[in-house]
This record gives sequence, structure tokens and C-alpha cells, in this order.
Amino acid sequence: MKLTRMLTKKLTSFWLTSLAAVAFVCLLIAVMSFMQLTYKFQQQKVMELESMLVEHYQAESDWSLDTWLPPMLIAYNAGAFRLSLERELLFEYEGNTHDSNVIVYDHVLDSEHGLSMYLTLPQPFARHSLGWYELLIFLVGMTAIALFVRFGYLWLSRQLEGIEELAQRSQLILQGRHEQALATPGKGKPRLINRALTHLLEALQDAHKERGRLDKFIRANTFLDTETQIGNHLFLKNRLDALSDEHGMITYGVLYLLEMDDLDALEASLGETPALELLHGTIAGINRVLLTQADSIFARRSRNQFAVVVPQISLGEADKLAAKLLKVCLSQPLPEFDNRDNFYHLGGAYFEAGDAQEQLVEEADMALRAAQLQGSSNWFMYDKGIVDDKLFKSSVRWRSFLENALANKQFLAFSQPIMDSDNQLHHEEIFTRVRDGQGGIILATSFIPMANKCGLMPQIERQILERVLFGLLGDPGNRRVRYSVNLSLDSLLSRSFMRWLQTCLLEHRHLTSRLIVEVTEEMVIHHRERLKPQLDMIRKMGVTLCVDHVGQQVVGTYYIKEYHFDLVKLHRSIVRRIHVRQENQLFIRSLIGGLYRADVQICAEGVELFEEWQTLRILGVSAAQGLYFREPEETLG
Repeated sequence: MKLTRMLTKKLTSFWLTSLAAVAFVCLLIAVMSFMQLTYKFQQQKVMELESMLVEHYQAESDWSLDTWLPPMLIAYNAGAFRLSLERELLFEYEGNTHDSNVIVYDHVLDSEHGLSMYLTLPQPFARHSLGWYELLIFLVGMTAIALFVRFGYLWLSRQLEGIEELAQRSQLILQGRHEQALATPGKGKPRLINRALTHLLEALQDAHKERGRLDKFIRANTFLDTETQIGNHLFLKNRLDALSDEHGMITYGVLYLLEMDDLDALEASLGETPALELLHGTIAGINRVLLTQADSIFARRSRNQFAVVVPQISLGEADKLAAKLLKVCLSQPLPEFDNRDNFYHLGGAYFEAGDAQEQLVEEADMALRAAQLQGSSNWFMYDKGIVDDKLFKSSVRWRSFLENALANKQFLAFSQPIMDSDNQLHHEEIFTRVRDGQGGIILATSFIPMANKCGLMPQIERQILERVLFGLLGDPGNRRVRYSVNLSLDSLLSRSFMRWLQTCLLEHRHLTSRLIVEVTEEMVIHHRERLKPQLDMIRKMGVTLCVDHVGQQVVGTYYIKEYHFDLVKLHRSIVRRIHVRQENQLFIRSLIGGLYRADVQICAEGVELFEEWQTLRILGVSAAQGLYFREPEETLG
């Protein structure tokens, strides 16, 4: 745009200079032509005088020059006049003007008789002065020229402004900012080109939307049950794999199996429509209950069996949730048929960190069979009799513990590297841990649910951010490493936290390019309008935006471009055993295709095997993190 403005100014200056030069040349030519005409007129008058003298000489012996010649010479404003015949002076006249700047006409009138004339006349403009009429004409002409130049300048400026607007839209398109280019059509000229750009941008936007719909369609047909639109068995398998590693489950929680025993018999006796209405009503009720459970999983395991996984929930809360789920199921209007009171059965198995995934599913199956043996719609919880008290403190004790940890700055920052496809460090992600009273380390999966309930997440994340900004990023010996920090929904919606964050970023603008803020896909999807101002502010401060846990929700990729995310992190459920799961590879190919030409990097979380990392690189993933590279380590910042 700077070059375009320079060219515009040069073109305008050249046009004005050329126009002024043309006007000056035209004026000069007009003056010279007028002067030349006056000289010609004077010469014509002299020639007429010569003709009259020759005619009188040839026609009369007595010329009577004294009677008619002096008035004519006075009219000519002659300075001197002499008429000679063979060196004999016939007539002489001396006028009243004695200017030195005169024109001399010394001509031989009749060479045969030796008649000659000597005449001096003043220059045509020697005694001329401009009158008010001439001045008025001159001023009118100059005003007309000035107005014409001004009109031409304004017209040319308007035309060039249209070209500049076209150049500005073209620059936005080349920068990939298609939405902004479409939102500012302006008045670019030529208008045909401007309308063509708008038409192409609208077509491109429709193509992106169609690509997003296709991407969502692929994901939905891969991981959703077509009849109920909840997760299918592949979705359940991926999510359970994400909650476990080679050592077993990585967190605590509960797995429920819900079975509608006589669903097929109900459909056979009453028809498909009543059975589908009952099925959809039951699923809708369970979804409403699970809205209060963060990161819960709901999937259809088989024709009449469903699975619900709720991580980070205590055993007492799991019992209450089981009773609530069964109550919602029993509230559905069941039609009249045999065995109506023995239709819903719910079995649950509580798990802790380190429990084997296969064992967990077997325990849930045994609990389901125990519930079915009771002879009526009921639920049963498989209890191993092991409960870790330090993970399930009461809310009051958790608040006291977390507030004490905040006051004593016992929250720790652990970092894990994210490596690019060339095995070079891309950035490091910061994980939050807390030290308990015995010196042990409590993982974030244990205390974050309680911190959210107590409303302490903004204070915790502020303490971690201060350590990153003032410790790690401010370290003179560590000026190239970038760090990513996860922010929760409570922090982003807290006015005091956002004011503090804005102040810190303004005071340390030289560090913002090395800071990455991560938010989850679920947060962005469910709180789209509420989070947009906060994320825009963070991005405008120069901070890189990243969305993680991508793949948990079956949604399109439109939000990635809308929020201008620079990094996308795939959820570990997509990454686990990617080398043998064609459906997950299809999802990644679809995601990368949907982000074609967008300046977005794809990263993978939870890489544990060489085969996984090799497959991800082949698919086009830019970077990855996980135990394959390094476990999280405590930072010294």
C-alpha cells in the first residue's frame, strides 16, 4: 500500500505539472501570435501608405503632400518621415515622439524614377498599457485555467482512490484475511473489478463453509451414531484410550453402562416409532443430566446398551449421579407392554489412577449384570472398597487447602516440550501442579475440579502466569523458547483477571510474542460469543492463540478461522494408536484439508510411540508432545 500511495502521488504530480506546462505554452503561443499579428498589421499599414504615394506620384504633377500626408502620419504616430526623389528631398516630417525603440522602414518606392521613403514607427506595444477590460479578460482566463486544473486534480484523485481501495482489498486477500476483504468492499474502481472480487470472495466463503460442513459430515459419520447422534463405539474407545496410558487410567472417575433390555421386543410389538421416541427421550434426559458434569462422555456401545464416563468425580457423587440417571430414565413415558418395570438397568464401576482399562469395562459389565439380577429397573455400583481420601476431601477442606497453597505459593509449574517435525523444540507447555502438606505432588486432574467449584482458578492461573512472565520469559539466558499456558473459562470471564492480564501484557510487550495462550475446543464452541472479546484482546496484544483438545467434539472447523487461532492441538483420543486406526487418520486428513491455505499449525497431544509420531508426520502434523519425547519436568522459573 505504501508503494501504491507513492505511485499515486507521483502520477498526480506529473499530471498537474503537465497540465500547467500545457496551459503555459498555450498562453505563450497566444501572446506571441497576438504580437505577430500587430506587427503584420503595422506592416500592412506601411504598405498601404507606400501604395498611395506611388499612385499620387504617377497620377499628378503637383502632389499636394502638405494637405493629406501630415494627418495620415499623425494617425500612424510616425516619429520621422522623409520622401526623396533622386536624392532631392520632396517632403519631410518630424513627429512629437522621440522614442529610441522604433521600427525603421527605409524603402525604395519607384526604382525607375528614384523615389524612396524613410519612415520610423514606434513598436506596436511600446506605448500600450492594459486597460480594465484586458485585465478582466486575463483574470477570467487564468481563473478558468485554475478551476479546470482543480477539477482535473479532484477527478484524478477520485479515480486513483478507487485503485488504492482495490489494491488494499488485494493485499488483504494475499494476506489470507478474506473475511475482512469481503466485509470492506469500499468503492474501488474500476467497479467491475471490485464487484468481481466481491463475487469471488463470496464464492470462496461458501466453499469454506461447504468444506467445513463436509469435514463435520466426515467426523460425524466416523464417530457418531447415525440414529441417536451421540458417540459410537469408536468414539467411546478413543475417549477411554485418552483417559489411560500404558500404566492404566490416568485419573479417577466412574464408568456407567445403561441397558434397555427389551428395546427390540418393544419395537417388534409396538412398531418402530414408539421405540425411537422412547430412545430419543431417554438420550435427551441423560444429556441434560450430564450438562453439569465437565468432560463427561456419552456413547452408544451397542444396539440397546449405552456408556457414560464421568472423570474426576468422587465415589459419593458417583452414587448420587447413578440414582439421578436412573430416575431420568424411569421418568420417560413407557408404553404398556410385558416386563415394563424391568426395562432400564444401570451398572457402574468406579476407577482410580492406575486401574486397567479392560478391567474397568469388565467391572462395569459385572455391575450391569448385578443390576439385571435384581428383577426390576435398578442400578448397581461395583465397589472395590478402595477410596483415596486425599483425592476426595470435602469442599471446605479443599478450599482451605487451595487457599493455603495460594498464600504460600505452593503451585508448581511443570513444562513439557512440543517438538516439530524436524525434532526441534517448537515450544514448551506449562502444566500446573500443587504440593501437599506431606511434600507430595497433586496433579491438576485432582485439584482443578475442586478449584473450579471453589472459584479459585483465576488466582491459581494468575500465579502461574506471573511465574511464566517474570521468571521463564524474563530469563536473559532463555530468550528464544516460547511457553504455552492454559486458561480456564472462569479466568477468561473474570473482569479482574482480564484487567490484570491486559496490564501485564502492555507492560511486557517484548515478551508477548513468546507467550501462547491455550483454550479448549469445548469452551470455544459452547461460549463462542462470551469469549470472543477476550480472545481478540489477547491476540491483538501479540500473544499466540492455541485451541487444544480438538477432536473431542464433533463440530466443524469454522471457529478456528473465526477466532484466528495459530495452533491447533489434537486430543490424545485421536492420537492414541493412530498408526492402526484408519478412521482417526481420516479425521486428521479432513482437518488439515479444511485448514488448507490457513496459517495454522497442527500439533498432537499424547504421543507415546514412535509409530504414532511417524504416522502423524506423514499425515502432515507439524508438531507433537507426549511421553515419547519427555515427561513434564518442574521448571526453575
